[in-house]
Amino acid sequence: MNIRKRERRISAEVHTSAMNDIMFFLLLFFLIASTVTNPNVIKLLLPKSSSGKSVSKKTIVVSVTKDLKYFVDRKPVTVAELPTVLASYKPMATNLTIVLYVDKTVAIQDVVEIMDISQKLNIKLVLATEPK
Repeated sequence: MNIRKRERRISAEVHTSAMNDIMFFLLLFFLIASTVTNPNVIKLLLPKSSSGKSVSKKTIVVSVTKDLKYFVDRKPVTVAELPTVLASYKPMATNLTIVLYVDKTVAIQDVVEIMDISQKLNIKLVLATEPK
C-alpha cells in the first residue's frame, strides 16, 4: 500500500502565441511606416563641404538631376520656364533665397545658368552640399 500523498507539481508554462501576433503587427507597422516617410524626395548625389550652414529664411528649392531635369519645389519645370516660375515667388517674401540642389555629375555651365537667372531676379542663391 502506498499511503503517501502524491506531490502535485505545478507546471510553469509561458504561452507565446499572443506575443507572436504582437511582433507580427509591430513588424508590419514599421514596414509600412518606413515606406511612407519621404515618398517625394528627389535622389541626388550632392557634393561635400566642411563649412556648410543651414538656411532658415524663406527658401525656394531648385533641384537638377543628372538627367538635367529641373524641379522647383518638387514640381518639374523646363529651363525656359525657370525665370518666370522663380519670378512668381519673388512677391511672396522680401528675404528670398534659392537653395540649389544639383547632382555632382551635372556640368558647371548648367549651374551657372541658374546662378545667372537668380542674379537677374536679384534673389540670393545657396548651393546645397552634404557634410563630410
